[in-house]
Formats: sequence, C-alpha cells, structure tokens
Amino acid sequence: MVLPTDTLYGLAVDVFSEAALRRVFAIKGRPAGLALPVLVADWEQVQLVADRVPQVGQLLAQRFWPGPLTIVVPRSPRLSALVTGGKDSVAVRMSDHWVPTTLAACLGAPITGTSANRSGAADALTVAAVEAQLGPRVDYIVRCGPAPRGTPSTVVDVTGETPRLVRSGALPFDQVLKACR
Repeated sequence: MVLPTDTLYGLAVDVFSEAALRRVFAIKGRPAGLALPVLVADWEQVQLVADRVPQVGQLLAQRFWPGPLTIVVPRSPRLSALVTGGKDSVAVRMSDHWVPTTLAACLGAPITGTSANRSGAADALTVAAVEAQLGPRVDYIVRCGPAPRGTPSTVVDVTGETPRLVRSGALPFDQVLKACR
C-alpha cells in the first residue's frame, strides 16, 4: 500500500511479512542489498526491530520524534535481513503523520517506509506521480490526510561513538548535533 507520510509518499507493508517485503522490492525494482527504512507507531515498536537503542539515539528520538529524523540503530535478530539489506543495523523513524502511525498502531507492528517510487527514479511528490511510477503494481493508495512536505527524512547512524550523517534531509544535521550536546 502507498500512503502519505510527513516527508514523502511511502510504500508500506508489515516488516515481519517476508512475502510482503519481497513484493516491495519487486514493485520498486530495488536491489535486494538495499535496506528498507521502518516506521513505528511508538517506542514499544522500536523495541521490536532494534536490539538496543544507544543513549544518543534515545536522546534524538525524544527530541525529534515524531518528525523527519531516521535513526540507524543495531537491529533485532528477529528482523528479516530483507529489511536490513543484510546489515546489522536498521533505520527507524516515527512519522509526524497520522496515516502511517495509525496503520502501524492498528497492525501492532512496524511498517516499511521506503519512498513510493521506482528505484533510482525521482521521488513521487503527488498521488499522480505515484500512480505514474507504480500504477497497477500497488494494491492501494491512501488518499487522505495531509500531503507529504516533499523532502526526505534526515538519516543519522547512531551505532558508533558519534552520530554520523547518512543522508541529508528535512532536518538540518547541525540541529541534530546541537541536540547531542
């Protein structure tokens, strides 16, 4: 299913469904070695996908969630390698949009939050653009709630000694660093 988030339209499936995860890769034409970001409804769902959240990750989540910050943390061994791209970490975010948060809460599990576009293509910033790129490949497109703001989340790896910028996005990295002090 495609749904709006606070940042971009996302392709959402249950992160614990292997069949659904494989379908995400097929829909996007995404190489299997690329990780899928995870959207959570609450802190309990973070604990389902993360082995642990370093103190700096907890601090950043308290300061910027819900919002456009994705933190990379050590993955739970229960989480499929399809989600993590075979890595020992997982990218987690709590969106500041009621649609993905409600879906994850009602499902009782985190969902994928990868952008709803073909791999390597421009971000789909409207429902029409989602339809043009993904069309009949997806079963459903949620058309309610506010439209995404159009800038991806900032991704910060907190698995090491200091936070490391993985991708620039809606939240300036200097604000992330200031929050760590």
